[in-house]
Amino acid sequence: MSIEARLNELGIVLPEAAAPVASYMPVVVQGGFAHVSGQLPFINGELATGRLGEDVDLEGGMAAARACGLMILAQLKAAGLLEQVERVVKLGAFVSSTTDFTDQPKVANGASDLMFEVFGEKGRHARAAVGVPVLPLGAAVEVDAVIAVSE
Repeated sequence: MSIEARLNELGIVLPEAAAPVASYMPVVVQGGFAHVSGQLPFINGELATGRLGEDVDLEGGMAAARACGLMILAQLKAAGLLEQVERVVKLGAFVSSTTDFTDQPKVANGASDLMFEVFGEKGRHARAAVGVPVLPLGAAVEVDAVIAVSE
């Protein structure tokens, strides 16, 4: 089954791939790997902002991470790579959070679970989930990815 068909089956509509907000490429392919730049969470067209442990709850953080995952898929699609995914290798999740918030791994599950939902076993990956004091544009979460692709 194609990834597009799988997305349709799941009722997932990808957002438009976001344009870079600075001087970088959204996706760079090298040596059979697509390196997807950090993606911010857009939910219903609006950037999900705030800090976990302050004004964003765990569910909101997970939804923001899922939105980042959707944007990763949108970037792959825009680069013509969505159907070439061989494996999701690694996700890096950055969670804007207070010093006493320690559930960054649970927040990151929003993106991780999406990858498994879409790609099955090929979506299981290594991961880092890191708490940070602030992210670009005040985003609650940012996720980047390394994806093995067929050339």
